[in-house]
Order: sequence, then C-alpha cells, then structure tokens
Amino acid sequence: MNAILGVIYHAVGGFASGSFYLPFRNVKQWSWESAWIVGGVASWIIVPWVMGGLTVNGLVPSITSADSNTLFWTYFFGVLWGIGGLTFGLTMRYLGISLGMAVALGYCSAFGTLVPPIWEGKTDLLLHTRTGHFTLGGVALCLLGIAVCGWAGMLKERDLNPEQQKATVAEFDLRKGIIVATISGILSACFAFALTAGRPIAQLAVTHGTNPLWQNNAIYPVLMFGGFTTNFIWCMVLNRRNRSFGDYTDAQTPLLRNYIWALLAGTTWYFQFFFYGMGDNYLPDGIRFAGWTMHMAFIITFSTLWGLVLWEWRGASRKTYSVVFAGLFLIVLSTVLIGLGTQS
Repeated sequence: MNAILGVIYHAVGGFASGSFYLPFRNVKQWSWESAWIVGGVASWIIVPWVMGGLTVNGLVPSITSADSNTLFWTYFFGVLWGIGGLTFGLTMRYLGISLGMAVALGYCSAFGTLVPPIWEGKTDLLLHTRTGHFTLGGVALCLLGIAVCGWAGMLKERDLNPEQQKATVAEFDLRKGIIVATISGILSACFAFALTAGRPIAQLAVTHGTNPLWQNNAIYPVLMFGGFTTNFIWCMVLNRRNRSFGDYTDAQTPLLRNYIWALLAGTTWYFQFFFYGMGDNYLPDGIRFAGWTMHMAFIITFSTLWGLVLWEWRGASRKTYSVVFAGLFLIVLSTVLIGLGTQS
C-alpha cells in the first residue's frame, strides 16, 4: 500500500511539473528571461521556505546544524541542477512542451535513476536481485518510450512545413532544441544527487520532530538556492544584453497579470518537488532511486498530453499520432514495472 501511495504522489508531482509552463504562455510583452526569473523567485526562494516552515519542525536549526560538507554538496549540485533548469526552460522555448520534455527528461531519467545507487555502492542490488531486475527493466522501458516520443517529434517535423512549425511553437528550432535538451537532461539529474547529499539535513529535521513524510522539505531551501543562483546570474545577463530590465516596471504591459502568471508558474513547478519528496518517502529504501524514473515518466506523460491538448501536434499525420501514443503507453508501462519491483 505504501508503494502505491508513492506512485500516486509521484503522479501528482509529475502533473505539476508537466503543467508548470502553461502559465508562462499568459505572460505578455515581457522577455523570456524576465518571466523566467520572476517565476524562479517563487519556485526557488519563496515557496520552499514557506512550505518548509509549515511542514518542518526546526527548519533553520536543521540546516545550520548540518556540517559544511553536506551544505556545500547540496548547494553545489543545486547549482548544477539550476543550469539544467535554465536550459530546461529554453528547451520548452525551442521544442515545445511535449517534445522538449520527452527529450530532456530522457537523459534526466537515466542519469538520475542509475547514478545514485551506483555512487552508493548498490550495484549488486541492481544486478543480482529481483527488485533490481524489475527496476532496470522499468528504466529501460521508460527510455525506450522516451525514444519513441522523440521519434514522434522527428516525424512531426517532417509532417509540417516551417510555417506550420512556427504556428504551433513560435521559436521552433529542432537542432538548437536538441542540444539544449541534452545539456538540460544531464544536469537536471543533479537534483537527485543533491537530495542524496542533503540527506543529513533531512535526518536532523526528523530528530527535531518532523514527520518523515516532509523531511525532504528541509533540504529544498539549500538545494534550490543553488538553482536560483545560476538562473539569477544568467537572467540578469540576458536582461542587460536584451535591455529588458524595464519589463519589471513597464506600465505599458499587463504588469500585475504578468507577475501573477509568472509566480503561479514558479509555484506550480515547486510542487513537483513537494510531491516528489512525499512519493520518495513512501517507496522502500532499497529501490527509492527508482522513484526518479517514475517521476520523469509521469512528467513526460502529462506534458505530452498537454501538447496534444494545446495543438502542438496540429497537422501531424495519423502515423505520428500513433507513434506518440505508443511512446506514452511504454512510459506508463515502465512505471507499472517499477511498481511491481517494489512489491517483489
């Protein structure tokens, strides 16, 4: 039952992540970097501290009592994850919600799931146990499903002429998008590494009386400050380069609406991690790393469905639609396989 709850919480987190970019579509007359960093203030600074304060007993003591090595690696991996998050936003910009998430999260799924147990010396668990076999099989199936979704994206590009591509994704650029998505996927996996590095903070929070269900919320303020650092620096560079600092105060734009939509996007993005932490704590310790694959699979599923709802695939052939649905089926099936592994 606990494992089933873990899958459900990962699904809710995946829905939040797969949906977070939608409010950005309502930000008008602002440059991308202005909208992105306003959303980032919510997702990386405000909401982690608010939710941490509401759910963690002794949040500040748990962080300040951690040793410097723990704080450094949690922050450092957060910085790397921040680069992944930054390029993740660019991936949506160049490839659209559905294809962009499928490609980026394919890399993220593989690295984020397999590297932590290898780093922790649990290779034998992966190779020589029934649970490990189910998990590896689920990861492989998930990657196959992601590859099929990527194939559907290439078929879509062949189906549509450049004008049709621009109509569905205004700045569509397959080559640039694939490069950015590759960087994003690999570095975004550092979120999983940061959680591993920050585990002592979570343990301190539990000793202060925090419900273990919320323990990851004690890690997020440190981890996400690393992500904010990267994104803030780059967005300020872009603001200067594009002379877009005026966006934040330009009364000629729908200023209040832009702030509301950008902050809503950032808040929605944060809640993927909130529910990820809950799902993570409901999975058995031995295969907790498999939750990362589940999380990625649900994100890809919901983001692809949003892409279909928003007509990002408009004009594509029946074959292309069949391929993308086949990819979604494989991704969903992979989560079932990993779930069976938790019961074995």
